[in-house]
Amino acid sequence: MRKGSISNFLRQLRLIYFADWMRYFYQRFKNRKINRLFRLENPGVKLPPDYLIYESFQINYHKYFTESIESARWVVDKIRKHKTLESGNILDWGCGPGRIIRHLPGLLGDNWYCYGTDYNSKSISWCSKNLQGIEFNNNALEAQLPYPNDFFDAIYGLSIFTHLSSRMHQEWFEELHRVLKPGGVMLVTTHGANFKEKLTSRECQQFEAGELIVRGKVKEGHRTYSAFQPSAFMEKLFAKVDVLEHEVPVPEKGRWLPQDVWIVRKK
Repeated sequence: MRKGSISNFLRQLRLIYFADWMRYFYQRFKNRKINRLFRLENPGVKLPPDYLIYESFQINYHKYFTESIESARWVVDKIRKHKTLESGNILDWGCGPGRIIRHLPGLLGDNWYCYGTDYNSKSISWCSKNLQGIEFNNNALEAQLPYPNDFFDAIYGLSIFTHLSSRMHQEWFEELHRVLKPGGVMLVTTHGANFKEKLTSRECQQFEAGELIVRGKVKEGHRTYSAFQPSAFMEKLFAKVDVLEHEVPVPEKGRWLPQDVWIVRKK
């Protein structure tokens, strides 16, 4: 049975949350020794509760903190290819427990103001109390942000569209477009062609036809709510902006499937 079929079967039986909790406890047990060692070697590093890390990533403290420094540098370098980064405002849309944004003040410098927003109130509460020099906002699932028009020079959202419905794709893109400055750059990642191996045969046909594939029956925005975005769907979504870059990374054996990278600029 294909992985996609198993996922859909669990959703039909309303067991997907239970399966995800079992996965959480397994990861927590599997990584207990390396996480204990990380805490001993890095007593000054503030870490969110395990489940907040799991919801947005993996329960591996080294990957959450140390490897994410490289991920933050990757975001900055990607944006820098298309925009001068001397000063301005940058938004982490769907910042979760601060895996990426906690490193940005050190990478960007004092002339940048960093903002993080997420619908998970627990993640935002932890970030607000523990990460200095960053302004955090707890948004709703609905596409509404407390920022003025044309406010951000750069926005990034890593694997956020991957947990939204078709309607929310459109509404959130419009809201992000509203708060992005003309000439501003937005970077997002999606479940592109590399993820077809996770789809059922029928879903693959729909994907090839340019349709968004959504696996719901759970709370929208949660990690178990999955969306898969063919290029044709994203190109239509980005009709009013300039697409500067669309990268489909080549998968590496033994590693996670890489997501598509889209970089666009507001006209």
